Amino acid sequence: MTLAWMSFGVLVIHVPLSWFCVTRWGLVGAAVSLNFSWVLIVILQYAYIVCGSCKDSWSGFSWLAFTELPDFLCLSLSSAVMLCLEYWSFMILIVFAGVLKNAEVKVDAASICMNVEGWIFMVPLGYIAAVSVRVSNELGAGNAAAAKFSVWVTASISLVTQTAFAILIWTTRNDFSKLFTDDKVVMKEVSNLVMYLCISIILCGIQPVLTGMAVGVGWQAQIAYVNIATYYLIGMPIGICLAFRLDRGLEGLWVGAQIGMGLQTIVLLIMCWRADWDKEVQLSKDRVSGDIGLGEEQK
Repeated sequence: MTLAWMSFGVLVIHVPLSWFCVTRWGLVGAAVSLNFSWVLIVILQYAYIVCGSCKDSWSGFSWLAFTELPDFLCLSLSSAVMLCLEYWSFMILIVFAGVLKNAEVKVDAASICMNVEGWIFMVPLGYIAAVSVRVSNELGAGNAAAAKFSVWVTASISLVTQTAFAILIWTTRNDFSKLFTDDKVVMKEVSNLVMYLCISIILCGIQPVLTGMAVGVGWQAQIAYVNIATYYLIGMPIGICLAFRLDRGLEGLWVGAQIGMGLQTIVLLIMCWRADWDKEVQLSKDRVSGDIGLGEEQK
């Protein structure tokens, strides 16, 4: 809740600041206001941690912070690669839209749909954070069944939520684009993409939760390879072929991205279903025992 209140406070500042900067400096002003808000959030979080509010987990700076730092760095890089490979695949979709026929309309429509999906994705993003923490905590506590159960519960809740969003977008398919543009041609193109947008929203009901599970278990490196295979070796080539060879345009690019996301979801489901959760508990205990041993040596 502390983080939520910080974000809300920064949002209150960010809205008028964005208006002020954009009306005076345009796109550069948008970047300035956004960067200022992100930096402000980091400063507030840092201040909250070091000013005595986290006494149980923060006791001041220590050389113990550098214990197993290379291993932590590798895990962090794996997490970054895992998420970036997925995120970039949809950004590349907009880049390819720029070389289609009537590119300006295609890029406008794709950007509107991506913005809507980005807003809605904030809910599954919360589920990613929640399930990753819950899974890692349950594994650390030795509760294999609870870790697995939390994944299915969170996935079910997320799927219901995203389905509701998809229904809302579908029922307003001819109207929601008015929030972004008054160009009739762009609005029609957005309406043509709504079916694909709704499918992506529903897929985001399961896939992010499984990604959060992978983070909690420590499978970031494996998922990075899965993302390379599903998005870049399968999904993207199919999308390019549909868009340019079969002349399916932006719809073809989006179908390719959805094939990649669908395959990734299937692989994650199989990994979750076949995982030996008791073994993961033991691996977690081994890591904790190793960290404690190294900590005692440092002391």
